[in-house]
Amino acid sequence: MTMEPRRNEIDEMIVHEKTQAALEYQNEAWADGIADGIEPEIIADAAFALAMRETIRIHGEHGAEAILDSLRSRMLAGEFSPERRFQ
Repeated sequence: MTMEPRRNEIDEMIVHEKTQAALEYQNEAWADGIADGIEPEIIADAAFALAMRETIRIHGEHGAEAILDSLRSRMLAGEFSPERRFQ
C-alpha cells in the first residue's frame, strides 16, 4: 500500500495554496491603497462591497446570506481577531 494522499487531501491542499496566494494579492492591494493615502476603513469597505457583489453573483442572495451567517459565527469565535496567534 502506498502513502499517496487521497484525492480530497490533494484538493484541500490546492485550495489552501490558492487561498494563501489570494491573501497575498489582497495584502499587496491593501498596502498599495495605504501607500496612495487611502484610509484603511475605505479600503475595507470597498473590499467588502466587491466581495459581496461577487458572492451574490456566484451564489445568489440566499447563498450569500448563508456565507454571512458563517462569517458572523467565525468572527464571534475570534477567527478574524488581530490578536489571534497562529501555530
